[in-house]
Amino acid sequence: MPDGHDLEDEALRRLPVGVALAWGLVKQGKRGPKGELSIKQIVDAAVAIADADGLQAVSMSRVAQSLGYTTMSLYRYITSKEDLLLLMQEAVSEIPIPPEDPAQHWRDGLRAYVDACVGVFVKHPWYGDIPVKSVPVTPSVLRLIDWVIRTLRPLELDDYEKMSVLLLLSSYGRSVGLIRRDMETAFRAGGTPEDFAGLSMSPALKKLVTPERFPDLYPIVMSGIYGGEREAESTVGDDLAFGLERILDGVEQYLERRRQAPKGGPAGPDEG
Repeated sequence: MPDGHDLEDEALRRLPVGVALAWGLVKQGKRGPKGELSIKQIVDAAVAIADADGLQAVSMSRVAQSLGYTTMSLYRYITSKEDLLLLMQEAVSEIPIPPEDPAQHWRDGLRAYVDACVGVFVKHPWYGDIPVKSVPVTPSVLRLIDWVIRTLRPLELDDYEKMSVLLLLSSYGRSVGLIRRDMETAFRAGGTPEDFAGLSMSPALKKLVTPERFPDLYPIVMSGIYGGEREAESTVGDDLAFGLERILDGVEQYLERRRQAPKGGPAGPDEG
């Protein structure tokens, strides 16, 4: 009967190749004639191509050409494009994580995490084009998750609740990141913030949006708020940051309800 170590070794051997590569569990060795290439070189080249020309431009042959090697040379290191994409995600997720600061408020720590997530989507616009296929399993992404769990450590949350808060924040960071990415892309193509806000379309919308068809949207369009005509009057600041603050308010209120709930009493509406 296999012992615990044998079972652990078997679990590691059954990891997908790309995941094993991300964890450094596959010995690279000198696979080419002189061992000239490395997995890092290949991944860095692929990231550079994606940053410049988009994810659709990344192929094993294009990466090989950029490095001056044959396509078959790359397959000695990374055996599929799917593994290459996973390693690209892992590479750009390797961002600096601030050291633990006991004096930092947990809201500030979570804001920093969401900002970091958004930054990846803006800096690497292709990142959001890779579909989510599983929970994160590579080390750089898991370090980001560990950062959030560390930030939540002082709060009275169980493990399930911590992971649920993480998912909520990550989903919001992804959503905001994609919006900011698209804004940056539009600006580089010659668009303006006014175009993205819909300012140029506002006069037409005021004619098209009628109170009969859009009874609740109509006054907002007519006021100029929908088309960005009254941005300067906003009292909430950046509307994307406004959303994050309301999420953090929700976490805070959830914690407060838990503190006020009678011991052993019925769960609140968000707890049961």
